[in-house]
Amino acid sequence: MGCSGCRVRFNFGKVLSKVFVFFTMVLIFTYFFYCLTGICDSAPRTLYSHQQALHRDYDILDDRSRILDNLRPAPHLVPDAPSNQNRTNSADTGQVDAPVQVPHHISDSTKEFAQSSGMPVSNTFGTKRFPQAIIIGVKKGGTRALLEFLRIHPDVRAVGAEPHFFDRFYDKGLEWYRNLMPRTLDGQITMEKTPSYFVTKEAPSRVCTMNCKAKLIVVVRDPVTRAVSDYTQTLSKNPGLPSFQSLALTNSSTGLIDTTWSAVRIGLYAKHLENWLQHFPLSHFLFVSGERLVSDPAGEMGRVQDFLGLKRVVSDKHFYFNQTKGFPCLKKPEGSSRPRCLGKSKGRPHPQIPSEVLQRLRDFYKPFNHHFYQMSGQNFGWD
Repeated sequence: MGCSGCRVRFNFGKVLSKVFVFFTMVLIFTYFFYCLTGICDSAPRTLYSHQQALHRDYDILDDRSRILDNLRPAPHLVPDAPSNQNRTNSADTGQVDAPVQVPHHISDSTKEFAQSSGMPVSNTFGTKRFPQAIIIGVKKGGTRALLEFLRIHPDVRAVGAEPHFFDRFYDKGLEWYRNLMPRTLDGQITMEKTPSYFVTKEAPSRVCTMNCKAKLIVVVRDPVTRAVSDYTQTLSKNPGLPSFQSLALTNSSTGLIDTTWSAVRIGLYAKHLENWLQHFPLSHFLFVSGERLVSDPAGEMGRVQDFLGLKRVVSDKHFYFNQTKGFPCLKKPEGSSRPRCLGKSKGRPHPQIPSEVLQRLRDFYKPFNHHFYQMSGQNFGWD
């Protein structure tokens, strides 16, 4: 009897020992569990989210959709501005690789989110679209200056180089052309400039095939001054070029003008406009004065912004006159060390041309200029 009781007490002691060990293990496990949970909660949020994405289904498209909703600008109403209803949406939109300029109305928090998540806004958002507005001419009229001035506007996105699609590369197809365009957000305008379109016979019908509602900008300049500037540019590339007068006149004694020379032919603005008016109404054109773009850039830019249905953002505060070059430059952009002027190829000194040759050219262009004034509804005062 006594021995049997000892065995029971002995076995009961072993059970208590095991129970104690078990509860000790549970407490230790619970302690470590809460410790690990606390560490995860105190970790940086981006790291924690990234770890979650690795171990479970994480729908990044939901976040992307929310970001795009924040980035999509609200339509702004501009008093007395032309309607934007003519902007085309016929192009199938797609993703692009070109940078995009974020409109001024996008919130700072959205920009910061994009930067902190390693997705630059300039390379992530927007779609490729066919241009809603094209600077179609004219060569040596001031098209580069106009494009650079327009690019200040946060709602304008433009191709830097001239695509030459509608005159040289049309056989590559519209999809190839669209892929050249920069990425834009809703409310932004896609633009390009190729001055040779204005004098290309096939260009109007081809542009209309893409979009017959496109807005067309033509920068024009006194055709005599334009011809001399054209010649000066060619001479800089080919110093052995014959004299201006020998190219402009078919015969120096008769004084007949050689209209086959491109420098002269481009200045027949009325002839070229007639070709374009077969496909586009006059209301789709804006004729910008190359002279006023130099003397009053802010005023002329106001007309351009109104024509495009944009808020007047580009103004006097953006320009200063460069006495050396003889044309306006853009004031120092924020974050830049110096002002921005057009390249060395702009503002070249013109060669001396005999006054009688220039007068013959003025007499030749006079009836064409008057016809162009009537067609465009503007007197540019070249005569």
